[in-house]
Amino acid sequence: MKIEVWSDFVCPFCYIGKRRLEIALEQFPFKDQVEVEFKSFELDPNAEVYSGKSIHEALAGKYRMSIEEAKNANENVGNQAESTGLSYDFDNMKPTNTFDAHRLTKYAKTVGKEKELTEKLLHAYFTEGKLISDHQILVEIGKSVGLEEAEQQKVLADATSFANDVRIDEALAGQIGVTGVPFFVINQKYSVSGAQPTETFKRVLEQVWQEDHPAPKFQDITGAGAVCTDEGCEVPKK
Repeated sequence: MKIEVWSDFVCPFCYIGKRRLEIALEQFPFKDQVEVEFKSFELDPNAEVYSGKSIHEALAGKYRMSIEEAKNANENVGNQAESTGLSYDFDNMKPTNTFDAHRLTKYAKTVGKEKELTEKLLHAYFTEGKLISDHQILVEIGKSVGLEEAEQQKVLADATSFANDVRIDEALAGQIGVTGVPFFVINQKYSVSGAQPTETFKRVLEQVWQEDHPAPKFQDITGAGAVCTDEGCEVPKK
């Protein structure tokens, strides 16, 4: 089974959805036969690198609400994160452009470190308050999962490096109708939109597995034999 996950590193529900899926997978008996692949999606491709505004100010400005309303909304999201074992520090989050973080993740994929870097970037942004558009910070995060410093610097210094890989993911998202993230595609056949409850993910995993691995239908290769039922026993006539 293959699960493709479109997400962005500054999307609070993407981290929540990722963790809920992981919890569901831990309880799935065939988890070792499930491949998870992350796809790039930018909530705001034109986002500034960092304006100095808090996430509360950015949210208030975007949705035309008061700072207090924005804080309340963020608190509600934070409570959902906490219920999955995540800790969000909204007061120190630095809203920023994520294109370089996505490019670096595509490089990480080539050396088998995509999953590790994705987790570290989400944690860095939501929990540690790090500016994940800063190249030196990205390099340090990459080093923590085993990426070579020189190779990372080379990728980040060239704005075209792995850029096409990111754009291909985003173009595919548009083709299949992805308008918000997280968005999960299973076996290129089923989709799950949003940070669904863990129980929903568990149900979907089981349903897809059963459909792909139906119980065998046996073919009788011997012909009728003597059998017993609750109505009695019968010997077939010769």
